[in-house]
Amino acid sequence: MSSSDKKTGVQRLHAERLIDGTGQPGRANMVVEVDGDRIAAVYPAAAAPANIKFDAHAEILTPGFIDIQINGALDIQFNDQPDVKAVRAISDGARAGGTAYTLPTFITAPGQDFVKAMRAVEEAIEQHVPGILGMHLEGPFLSKERSGIHPKECVRGLNPEDMAQLTQATTGIRLITLAPEEQTPGTVKTLVESGAVVFAGHTQATYEQVQAAMAEGLSGMTHLFNAMSQITGRAPGVVGAALAEPAAYAGIIADGYHVHPANLLLAAKCKPDHLCLVTDAMLTLAGTRRSFDLYGKEIFLAEGRLTDASGTLAGAHLAMDDAVCLMQGFTHLPLEAIVKMATHNPASALGLADDLGLIKPGYRAGLTFLDTALDALSVMCDGELYAL
Repeated sequence: MSSSDKKTGVQRLHAERLIDGTGQPGRANMVVEVDGDRIAAVYPAAAAPANIKFDAHAEILTPGFIDIQINGALDIQFNDQPDVKAVRAISDGARAGGTAYTLPTFITAPGQDFVKAMRAVEEAIEQHVPGILGMHLEGPFLSKERSGIHPKECVRGLNPEDMAQLTQATTGIRLITLAPEEQTPGTVKTLVESGAVVFAGHTQATYEQVQAAMAEGLSGMTHLFNAMSQITGRAPGVVGAALAEPAAYAGIIADGYHVHPANLLLAAKCKPDHLCLVTDAMLTLAGTRRSFDLYGKEIFLAEGRLTDASGTLAGAHLAMDDAVCLMQGFTHLPLEAIVKMATHNPASALGLADDLGLIKPGYRAGLTFLDTALDALSVMCDGELYAL
């Protein structure tokens, strides 16, 4: 990846096909004007002056992809190295797959190790590391029954000392994944009132327990279908709650290993405005390593899958442009619908729908440049263009 080329003044970008993030049909031969870090105008190229010079060109131009769950990249795992260098590696590695904005994700770890990750993300934002919206804390407040690859010995309930850390004023978004059935009543409400976004994940909760948590402000589910109670005839579980509750957001991993294509299509049809593509990527993303240690378990990359020796999935080896391409191949939905799942829907899930996730005047200038094979070629993040 080349270094960024910082532009000053107005940049004019030409799109052979512009997909704006709303889910509506794309528009051909369009111009996007960027002034500083904001989108200033969007109009047909036919309306542009005859002698206009373009600063960049895209076969397909979309809003900048947003990944709300990414654990590592460029051979660095956030849990191994909760510092600004790791946050920057995640940003850079994600950008190689077309992602403009991320939530670096810290999974279950001993004690209050998550505090180091919180501080690292805050420092990265203060240092203007590009594309960092905040952080995602996935554990340790999970269910031991659904811990998956997370170190079970570190899984626990949320205590007052944790709450004191998690409710402090913070720089950036804080997404917290927890098992609602393992927490005391009022926990979700307190976190949400402090400004956190709370999802259910790695959970054995009943449908009724999810409903109670949603009444406290729980707004979504982490990696739908994975590590959660499933649908049965008389017990809808977490999956049933995610699909049935219109307001619930849900992340989903469309790598072909985590979720069956039929379930990808089911989720997309049930939640066109609330389904969010995530990568759940580990340090192998844009890296060179084929194996690594995760709290005493050796994780192997083989045939595109990351697993331990027992076959348990351990995150994903997935870039966001691949997720978009695979999702279309599995579901045969219009590309516009799938782009929305990588842009506007995650922005909405984080409460940023009025600022990110659309190609619209006034919005932050986050853009992803794709070729017709849906491979990312360039990314713009807040007006700064990165060639890949």
